[in-house]
Amino acid sequence: MANSKDNAPKVNSAPKGKKSNKKKRKKKHPVLFTFFLIFFCIFVAGMLTVITVGESVLSYADSIVNGGIAIDLDNYKNSQNQTSIMYGYDSEKNVVELARLHGEENRIWVDYDEMPENLLNAFVCLEDKRFYKHPGVDFIRTIGVIVIPDRWGQGGSTITQQLIKNLTNDNEATFNRKFNEILRALNLEKHYSKKEILEAYLNTVSLGAGCYGVKTAAETYFGKDVKDLTLLECATLAGITQSPYSKNPYANFEECMKRKNDCLWYMFDEGKITQKQYDKYTQIDTKVKPKGSGTVSNNNSSNKKSDILSWYEEYVIDQVIADLQKEYNYDYQEAWRKVYYGGLKIYAAVDLQVQKIVEDAYENRTGFPNARVDGFGQLPDSSMVVMDYQGRIVALVGGTGEKTANNAYNRAVDQRAKRQPGSSIKPLAVYAPAIDQGIITPSSLIHDKALEKYNAGKDWPRNFNGDYGSDEYLTVEEGLVRSLNTIPVRILKEQLGTPAAFRYCNERFHLNLGEKDEDLSPLAVGGTNTGVTTLEMAAAFATFGNGGRYFEPYSYYQVTDRNGNVLLDRSSTQPEQAIKDSTAQSMLGMLTKAVTQSNGTGYGSKISRFQTFAKTGTTSDNNDKWYCGGTPHYVTAVWYGYNNPSNLYTGSSNPSKSIFYSIFSKIHQNLPNKTFDQTETAVDNYVAMIQE
Repeated sequence: MANSKDNAPKVNSAPKGKKSNKKKRKKKHPVLFTFFLIFFCIFVAGMLTVITVGESVLSYADSIVNGGIAIDLDNYKNSQNQTSIMYGYDSEKNVVELARLHGEENRIWVDYDEMPENLLNAFVCLEDKRFYKHPGVDFIRTIGVIVIPDRWGQGGSTITQQLIKNLTNDNEATFNRKFNEILRALNLEKHYSKKEILEAYLNTVSLGAGCYGVKTAAETYFGKDVKDLTLLECATLAGITQSPYSKNPYANFEECMKRKNDCLWYMFDEGKITQKQYDKYTQIDTKVKPKGSGTVSNNNSSNKKSDILSWYEEYVIDQVIADLQKEYNYDYQEAWRKVYYGGLKIYAAVDLQVQKIVEDAYENRTGFPNARVDGFGQLPDSSMVVMDYQGRIVALVGGTGEKTANNAYNRAVDQRAKRQPGSSIKPLAVYAPAIDQGIITPSSLIHDKALEKYNAGKDWPRNFNGDYGSDEYLTVEEGLVRSLNTIPVRILKEQLGTPAAFRYCNERFHLNLGEKDEDLSPLAVGGTNTGVTTLEMAAAFATFGNGGRYFEPYSYYQVTDRNGNVLLDRSSTQPEQAIKDSTAQSMLGMLTKAVTQSNGTGYGSKISRFQTFAKTGTTSDNNDKWYCGGTPHYVTAVWYGYNNPSNLYTGSSNPSKSIFYSIFSKIHQNLPNKTFDQTETAVDNYVAMIQE
């Protein structure tokens, strides 16, 4: 092996003008040269990428920082302490106040000029001592916190940055969130004065015990107005900001006093108080009034019945929030604030009389059959939605018993409450689509026989009575009236096809089934993986009573802001033609016979004086019972079952049918005669009411 000297570079020392008598030296280390070349290319490519990305980032940052107002403080101020009111209409079409929406957070806005100087100084000195000098971001402090965390507990966020978090409720610990927060802070300081920013911060900061803003905190902890706060009280409030839930005077008084003293030190260090004041007040505990006493009214919903929103009212709020997000591109928090603090006027579409009848029945379980408790000691629960045929939700209840809390689990509309529809899906997934496409008619003959060796080598499906079919040819109408399983399975597999059925369910009837439901069992007999809600079923069945049109369900007519400007309008809904009018008429006729014929599954539920149509549903293991149908006045869907799916042990009886009959009989007692032949053309007289 050659030693290291053999590999050392040799210098050609031949005199100038003379050729060397040695041969030209060959290149050494081709591997190193190749490595260097690759490294150089990667370096160049990386630099180009960095430059390109850097230009994009800088361009984006510039568009935010120097663009229009990113966060509108005026909008937050105007909506901060304005109570929103929900209205309905009584039987005489008079406007009736239903609910006042205060939110679950105690917030009242107070102007900057009403705040004492000690309060302003306390927050600035403790939270952001260079507040009046930096442009929204204190880069010196941010770097300092990274290098040497402040032993006194200050973080790197400025008051401006904290305000942004207060308004957006975005506390995700990611670089992207922090980067955008910095850009927004710089933007905010370009459009608003320090005074405006500090005012907004002090009115939105979380101060524990449900208090947001210094006014409600002053009233809650000290029983006084902000302008009357002492130095000691001002320092105490400022100290709470580090840990509002764990270091407020009620949660941990000792820790709260330590933070108060920290604040006093910062105020002394910044020359806002004297040495004498610092020495005196660090030795004194702040006097705090007993928890729950005082003159301040807490807006949080308590145990008072009047504060509990009805099932319908809560759904209206949810729908308004969702529509504000969709219409104005609000995030959830901003839409929520708009509803609870925006001074909105919300005109609900509820029929107060119908809602009361349904609520009373569900609170007292009137018309409910006797039932046994499940393994959790609970009786079966239920939900019901009543609609007209143009999408108006007339009444809605999401559970049985007295409603004792807000934000309750709503079994009628909550996506978590989806349950298998059983046979009630057959008209939507099989019969209506097949008739609509001209594949069958009510009089078409279908082989009443299970598919041989279809399911794990066994015949499938069984009918409700346990047989595999009569092996005869029965009409489509008889198959629907008796709710046989063999007939729709044959139609779906041999004629319609699951793709078409699945499209009708989702695109025409808006059931929102999942991909796994594009199969025979989910579509032909209702053994879905996704499940459906009570509201979805009511809206879908309405198409059979209105000429085949699907109307998106709505729970309110209009929403206006505090100045009367219309923000949302559902008073004139536009339908989709889900199925042909002739298809709807055929389905209506068959579903009516399911109620009037003795072998029909809806037999015994006809409402006196009114044509009644229906389709019932029972899921496997007898876990769920459905009744979907209606009269010329209203359409409904009723679900009945345990919250934790379990066998109802009801045999062939259907509690949902009993609930329907009991409630609809009361609803229709004084309603005028009406038939399905008359097509309604208007949603309501709401527009005329508003104009009056």
